[in-house]
Amino acid sequence: MATTISTDKAPAAIGPYVQGVDLGNLIFASGQIPLDPVTGSMPEDIKEQTQQCLKNIKAILSAAGLSVGNIVKTTIFLADLNDFNAVNEVYEAFFKTHNARYPARSCVQVARLPRDAKVEIEAISAR
Repeated sequence: MATTISTDKAPAAIGPYVQGVDLGNLIFASGQIPLDPVTGSMPEDIKEQTQQCLKNIKAILSAAGLSVGNIVKTTIFLADLNDFNAVNEVYEAFFKTHNARYPARSCVQVARLPRDAKVEIEAISAR
């Protein structure tokens, strides 16, 4: 049975979807763009945007009783693949800071992201 994950520590969905779905053993966090859940603002810098996306995912996982260490797969969507190295720098530091192993990952360039974000990240986690 699927349970909806909802928290005010991550931005509310900006469309007809939920922040996350808990299937018991697997948790799916919807793609997070870099919206600050309190102000609704979005930083301009790609590194700050990446950090905010990861903070949002962490908040969703926390609402499900999980941590960064439970992430097993991420997908990163970039508006410009030239930002790949900057995103990797923040991504690596995030997992190291949380003493978590790196998950499997895909990274692709897309034509455009919601609210003209530079990055969006989604995650699958396991209990």
